Amino acid sequence: MDTKRLVILGVLFVFLVVLVIIFFNLGSEMKPKAAPPLPSDRIESSQGPAEPITIVLFFPSENDDLLHREEREIISESSEGEKAKRIIEEIFKGSKRGYLSPIPPETKLRELFITKDGVAYVDFSRDISEKHLSGSSAEISTIFSVVNSLSYNLKSVKKVFILIDGGERKTLGGHIDLTMAFSPQYDLVAN
Repeated sequence: MDTKRLVILGVLFVFLVVLVIIFFNLGSEMKPKAAPPLPSDRIESSQGPAEPITIVLFFPSENDDLLHREEREIISESSEGEKAKRIIEEIFKGSKRGYLSPIPPETKLRELFITKDGVAYVDFSRDISEKHLSGSSAEISTIFSVVNSLSYNLKSVKKVFILIDGGERKTLGGHIDLTMAFSPQYDLVAN
C-alpha cells in the first residue's frame, strides 16, 4: 500500500506543478499592456522647439461696422484644438493697432473643441453675455470676430458654435440667435 500512496502522491505533485505553471503563464497574458504611443503629431511637437506662425485676427473698429484684420505671431501648437485656444487667447488680449476688443475683458475661455465634422464649440464664461456691450452690431462683431478668426486660420473649422457657461443660450445680448453654428462671414471684413 505504501507504493500506491507514493504513486498517488507523485501524480498529485506532478499535477500540482502543472497547475502552477499554467497559472503563472496565464497570469502573464492577463497583465495590462503598455499604453499605446502618443499620436505622432504630439511626439513631433515635443521633439523640437515650436515654430512661430502668423495668424490673422479680426477686430471691430469704432469708425465702422466692419471687422479689421490684424496679423499676429504665435507659437505653433501641435493640435488644431490647441491652436484654436491660442487664437481665442490672442483675441482676449485685444488689438495692438487700436481696434476695439470684441469680448469683455473679464471673459474666460472655459472649453474649446473641434469635431471631425469641422464644428468648433467655443464655451465662454457668462461674462461674455453679462458684461457685453448692447446692440446688434456689437453682438455681430463679437460673434464674427471669433468665427472668422478660427475659420480663417484653421482649415478644419467650417462652423463655430458659441456656448456660454457650459450650455446653449438663445442670444448673446438679446439680438443674434446663438442656437445654431455660424459659418464665417468674410463680407463683414474691411478691405
